[in-house]
Amino acid sequence: MKIKVNYKSYLLEYLIVNSDIPKKKVKEYLKHKNIYVDGVNTTKFDYPLNINSEIIIDTNKNKNTLPFPIIYEDKNIIVVDKPSNILTIATKKEKEKTIYHMVSEYLKTNNKNSKVFIVHRLDKDTSGVLLLAKNERIRDLYQKDWNKLAKREYIAIVNGHLKSKEGRLINNLKENRTNLVYITKEGKLAITNYEVLEESKNYTKLAINIETGRKNQIRVQLSNIKNSIVGDKKYGNKDKEKRLYLHACSLTITNPLDKKIYTYTSKIPKQFNKILKEDK
Repeated sequence: MKIKVNYKSYLLEYLIVNSDIPKKKVKEYLKHKNIYVDGVNTTKFDYPLNINSEIIIDTNKNKNTLPFPIIYEDKNIIVVDKPSNILTIATKKEKEKTIYHMVSEYLKTNNKNSKVFIVHRLDKDTSGVLLLAKNERIRDLYQKDWNKLAKREYIAIVNGHLKSKEGRLINNLKENRTNLVYITKEGKLAITNYEVLEESKNYTKLAINIETGRKNQIRVQLSNIKNSIVGDKKYGNKDKEKRLYLHACSLTITNPLDKKIYTYTSKIPKQFNKILKEDK
């Protein structure tokens, strides 16, 4: 990107007024040495500019990318491969280390007016496929019949062996004041289906699909049948594993605009098979 200077000023000040690059992004370009003035590479906010000076911004150098893979992106949605141990959206304690914030900053790299909207969520400790919308209309269309439009499949490693090779867990869930979800007669309906894929000495690998999207539902329902997910510090055995062994491996969804069915997938983390192999 080339910008011709037409009055005396200082670098940061001039770019804020005379370009559509957000101030925060200009600072990033300066920090990463992406900006040149008359051939001189500078990181100074107050670098003096003269009339007819030429500013060159190398937007490809250290190009801002997300710290996790993009599975799919078009003008309406962006589907990302969410890592474990990162929030989907901000809380009172954490504002920036979230999928929402990072995707928002990524989109603003190309268009400072870009916005992003949460369609559904994954728990902080759950990894895998997460879909976000780029405008409110698309978000509302997906959310309107989300449970009908979306088929969500997970892989989990749980403690112990299940009594049945496949089953359907149906409970009502409610959240208390300390954000702990529990089973009660008065809560919201949660339905989780599972199938045993593999067993080791102490663990079982499950394929899971959910018919509802309640907070922590898979974790709570599996814990309730004494097969808590490995690494679940909140509802499990408080073992030494550093991550939760729950991964959203597939999202199959009917696009509300063209009515076509699309499937977005994420590879199962290597740790999932490793823990089984080491437990033979």
